[in-house]
This record gives sequence, C-alpha cells and structure tokens, in this order.
Amino acid sequence: MANRTVKDAHSVKGTNPQYLVEKIIRTRIYESRYWKEECFALTAELMVDKAMELKYIGGVFGGNIKPTPFLCLVLKMLQIQPEKDIVVEFIKNEDFKYVRALGAVYMRLVGTSLDCFKYLEPLYNDYRKLRRQNKAGAYEIVHMDEFIDELLREERVCDIILPRIQKRNVLEDTNQLEQRISALDEDIEDMESSEEEEVIEPHRSPTPERKRGSHKDNDKSYRSPSPRSRRNRSRSPHRRDRKSPVRRRSRSRSRERRHRSPVQRHREDDRKKRNKKTKRDHKERSRDDDRHRDRGRDRDRDRDDKRDRDTDHHRDRGHRSGGGGRESTKEMEIREANEVRARLGLAPLRP
Repeated sequence: MANRTVKDAHSVKGTNPQYLVEKIIRTRIYESRYWKEECFALTAELMVDKAMELKYIGGVFGGNIKPTPFLCLVLKMLQIQPEKDIVVEFIKNEDFKYVRALGAVYMRLVGTSLDCFKYLEPLYNDYRKLRRQNKAGAYEIVHMDEFIDELLREERVCDIILPRIQKRNVLEDTNQLEQRISALDEDIEDMESSEEEEVIEPHRSPTPERKRGSHKDNDKSYRSPSPRSRRNRSRSPHRRDRKSPVRRRSRSRSRERRHRSPVQRHREDDRKKRNKKTKRDHKERSRDDDRHRDRGRDRDRDRDDKRDRDTDHHRDRGHRSGGGGRESTKEMEIREANEVRARLGLAPLRP
C-alpha cells in the first residue's frame, strides 16, 4: 500500500508515473532504508523539507545497486504527483540548488516538450556547482547548466530513461517557441568586432612613402621597356626565375611578420633574446672553464718545477759536502735554524 501511486494521479506518457523508473531500480528503492524511514507518508508540503536536506544528486551506486536519496525523492514525487505550481516553485528556487535540480528532473519526466523548454532553458544562466555521486560511489563536480543540458539532450540521466521530447527547431517552426537568444551572444559579437578591427587597422591607411612608391610603380608599369632590357630578357630567359624564389621567400616572411599579432611578435622577440642570452652565457661559461683549467695546469707545472729545483739543490749540497747524507741533513738544519735566529736578531749557531 505504501508504494502505490495515489488514486487521483493522472497517467504520464500513457502509463503509471512510477513506471517511468525501471522496475529493477524501482524495487531497489522500495527496499532501501531511506525510502522506508524518510519517504514514508510524505506529502507535497513535507517534500520541500526533505529536498532542502539533500547534499548531492545521483542515481544508483555500488555493486548491489543502492539508490541515492535524490533518486528516492524523484520516485516519491512521481508517486504523490504534486501540482504543477509546486514543481514550478521548486525550479524557481534560487536559495537551494538541489531543490531546483529535483524540480527540473521531475518536470523533464512528466512535462510536455513545451514546458520542458519553457521552464528549464532559463536555468542555463545558473552556473553553480553540484555534487554528483557516480556509479562507483565517488563524488564529482558538475555545474547546474551542464546538468540542465544533459536533461534536454541526453537519453538517460541519474539512471532514469528520459521520455522523448520534440526538437526545439520543430517547436520554433510551428511558432510555439520563440528563437532562443543566449546571454553570451553580445559578448561574442563584441569580441568578433574587436578582432576584425585589429586585422583591418594595419591595412586601413598607407603611409605617404608607400603612396609615392605605388605611384612610381604604376608609372613604371605603364612605361615600355627599353631595347637593352628586351635584349637582356631574350638572352637570359631563366634569369628572373633564378632570383624569384629568394624574393618570394623574403616577401612571404615579411608578410608573415606583418600579419602577426603584437603578442606573437613580442613572444618571438623574447624567444630570440633568450636564445642570445643562453648562447652568451654558454660562451662565458666555457671561457671561464678554460681559464680555470689553464690556471690549474700552470699551478701544477710550478709545483713540479719547485720540487725539481729542491731535489737538485739537495743533491748538489750533498755532493759538495762529500760527507754523506747524515752530514748534509745536519748542515741543512743548522742553516734553517740560523735563518730563524737571524730574523729574531740572535747570534747564529756554529757548525
């Protein structure tokens, strides 16, 4: 008894309103805890309080097909079939976005094609975020205008197969709907007009020098070629063909440079400066590395020369003393001690 549709309910699309939800999903909703505890004996007035408590939208989730509270309330609205004025107030509610989403889904299920376009298209200007639970049980973010677009274009939303509605152009041809004007049309037109002005501005007024050059070119084109030039042309017919690719290439590059936007030119100049700076830094770094390498090489060479001089000096002193290594070492110690005593102002030691 608790799952039956009310007695005075009207059939929707030629069938019971609850049959718009598939039987498997409908059975899962009847068996869910939220339906038994929260949706029992709900009326149209109490439905508003339950809709205000919603925190996300969605259909079914999990491996055992659990319904979301949003889907349970949709089925409850199909069961009790509230009046159209209440549903319109749901859609016009701006304080609670999930109440608006609930009213939009119900209107899409039971409303006519004209009512769907009339009441849902104004919601394209609502860009608030909605939290939606997918089939895996995870949450994702969608916007209200995206959700409304899915209701008007997709075949299945929140795991409910939506009834078919007429195309908008058919309703426009029969004068049942006026042509839709988007709020972004004016901004798009302003952007296009500004882009056209930027493209036309460089070619609008040529400079006096360019004008003079154009008159000269016109005079040259009207003059007849001289006999010498005719002779040259007849002698070398491929001369101009050899030079033409270079000229064409340079002209095409200049045209590309001229037709680039200021932002592209600025980026290209920055890229060139960056490349020059990196090349300069690389050269300076390589120069510093060479300098450090040369210094280390000179330092090693000086150290080796000093070691060779010291060994030669000790060898010469040992040969000169002729008394062997022990005496030469003693003389060296005495000499070093005498040098230290001389710095301190003391008398030298005698050998």
